[in-house]
Amino acid sequence: MKNEHDLQQWSSPSPLSCTVNGEEIQLNVPESKRLLAILREDLELSGTKISCEIGRCGACMVMVDGKAVNACLTMAYQCSGKDITTIEGIEGREGLHPVQQAFLDEGGYQCGYCTPGMIVSVTAMLLEQPNPTLEEVEEALSGNLCRCTGYGGIIRAVHRVIEQGRAQP
Repeated sequence: MKNEHDLQQWSSPSPLSCTVNGEEIQLNVPESKRLLAILREDLELSGTKISCEIGRCGACMVMVDGKAVNACLTMAYQCSGKDITTIEGIEGREGLHPVQQAFLDEGGYQCGYCTPGMIVSVTAMLLEQPNPTLEEVEEALSGNLCRCTGYGGIIRAVHRVIEQGRAQP
């Protein structure tokens, strides 16, 4: 990534302290290094995908303090003291997160490239609004592009998770 390298040459490494998937991390990285590069290169978390690199596709979606954000648009200095959750951090100790399981059960993926970002976006939405309307679901997913499924399975998966949440005491 020539552009990424060009940005980093103007920024000397600085300490970065944050939490990633529940684990405290301390790194020295240029402040202009993108969160996407930190996750993939420095922390070897490959679930966050590289795609458009301009914030339009959602393949790099992560949660920062519970909100869905594009890791390709988030710089290291913006992560200081933040709680970052990637697709690798969504899975629980007991197994798949209900959103992940619903995507499997409802065919909410095909090639799987957009799936991590979709799951992160849905999880962040449900943290904020456990009983969303169809419009809120569509809004939450509006930053994620899928070129394979036609979104039917994705919407079914979201509805399954919402219904399961309503059935829980």
